[in-house]
Amino acid sequence: MFESISEKFSGIMRSFSGKSKITEKNIEDAVDEIKVALLDADVNLRVVRRFINGTREEALGEKVLKAVDPGQQFTKIVYDRMVKLLSAEEGEGELKLKGPDVVSSILMMGLQGSGKTTTSAKLALRFKKEGRRPLMIAADLVRPAAITQLQVLGSQVDVPVFTIDGCKDPVKVVKEGLAYAKKMQYNSVIVDTSGRMHLDEVLMKEIQDVSKALNPDETLFVADAMTGQNAVTIAKEFESKVGISGVVLSKFDSDTRGGAALSLRSVVGKPIKFIGVGEKMEDLDPFYADRIASRILGMGDVVSLVEKAQETIDEEEALRLQEKMKKNTFDLQDYLDQLKQMDKMGSMDKILEMIPGAAGNITADDIPVDELKKERAIILSMTPMERQNYRLLGLTRRKRIAKGSGSSVAEVNRLIKKFEKLKKSMQKLTKNKKYQKLLKQQMGY
Repeated sequence: MFESISEKFSGIMRSFSGKSKITEKNIEDAVDEIKVALLDADVNLRVVRRFINGTREEALGEKVLKAVDPGQQFTKIVYDRMVKLLSAEEGEGELKLKGPDVVSSILMMGLQGSGKTTTSAKLALRFKKEGRRPLMIAADLVRPAAITQLQVLGSQVDVPVFTIDGCKDPVKVVKEGLAYAKKMQYNSVIVDTSGRMHLDEVLMKEIQDVSKALNPDETLFVADAMTGQNAVTIAKEFESKVGISGVVLSKFDSDTRGGAALSLRSVVGKPIKFIGVGEKMEDLDPFYADRIASRILGMGDVVSLVEKAQETIDEEEALRLQEKMKKNTFDLQDYLDQLKQMDKMGSMDKILEMIPGAAGNITADDIPVDELKKERAIILSMTPMERQNYRLLGLTRRKRIAKGSGSSVAEVNRLIKKFEKLKKSMQKLTKNKKYQKLLKQQMGY
C-alpha cells in the first residue's frame, strides 16, 4: 500500500535537499507536485484542497523561511499535516470495550466482498490473545455459505460461532446469540452481518434492526482499501443511516493508491481503528496515523518493524543465540531457524515499507529471496549432525546434499563460504561494547 504515492512524496522531499532556504517559488512547485500525487492516489478533492492550503500557509511562515535546514523543515510540515489528516481524537482510535465480567458487543458491517467475515475472525483472534473470551454470531443469512465460512474461520482461530439452523431472521439470531453469550460467560460478541453488492434500503433496514437489538459498544464499518473514493461514499451512507464508531480497512497490503485511507477520517469524521495487512488470521493491525504518515513520506516505520520482530522472536531464544554467537557455536540449524523467523515477519514488501529510506530506492526484487529459499532447501537436505558441524561436509556429502535440494555442488559451496563469513562477523559483533549495551537495553537486563 502507498508504494506509488510514497515514491512521489520521497522525490518531492528530496528536491529540497541542499537548498539554502525555502522560497515562495519552490514551495509552490512542491505543493503543486503534492497536489498531483494526492489526486493520483484518488484522495477526495476537498481533502486535497484542505491539505494543500494548510501546507502552503504553514510553509510560508516566517520561521520556516529562516530555518537552518529548509528541507527537513518542509518535510516536518508535510509530515505533521499528514498525521493530522489521518489522526483520531485522543482515545477515539481504541475499541471501547467493557470489563472482563460484562459482555461487550461489536457490530461488523459493510458491502459484500469488503472482508467483513474474515475481519470478524481476525478481530476474534486478537481478543483471544488479549485474554478475552470471544464469541462470533453468524447473522449474515443472505450470502450463500456465509455461515459456513465463519464457522471454518472460527475453527481456525479456535473461537466458537453461534448459529440457528434454518433461521431467516437476523434479529432473532442476534438476540439469542447475545443471551447465549451471557449464559456461557463470553465477554466479547462479534456479529457478522449481511452485505450487498451495492447500497439499498433493504440492507440498511436490516442492519438498523440488528443494531437496535444488539445495542453495540462498537459499530465497525469494514471497507475494502481497493475501492478508493467509493469506500468513502459508502461509509457516509452507513454513518447517516446506522452510525459507525470506527473503520477497518481490509486489503491494506494490496497494490492500491491509498485514496480511501487518506480521505475517510476527514470526510466521514470517524477514525480508522484497524487495517488488514495480509491473508493470515494474525494480519490485523491497529491503525497508527504517525506510522502510516512516515511510510507515505518514505521515512519508514521502525516502531512497527521492531514490534513485528518482537512478536516473532522469543526472548529466551534470542539470549540463547547471543550466547552461541559469543562462543562461536552458531550452526546451520540456527541459521535455518533465523530464516524461518524472517518468514513469520511477513512479506519482503511489508518489511521494506517499514525501513527508512527504502521507499523508491529498494524493492523486493532487489532482495535475493530465491537465493534464501535455495539456502533453506540445501540446509534441509543435510542431516542434523551435518547442520551442527558443517566441517563434516566433504565432497561426497556435498554431492548428496546438492542432489537432494535440487541445487549444484557450487551452490552448496557458496552457502558454506557465506556461513563461515557470517560466523566471523557475528563473533566480532558480540565483542562490540555498543552492541552489548544495546542488547541489554532491548532485553531489559
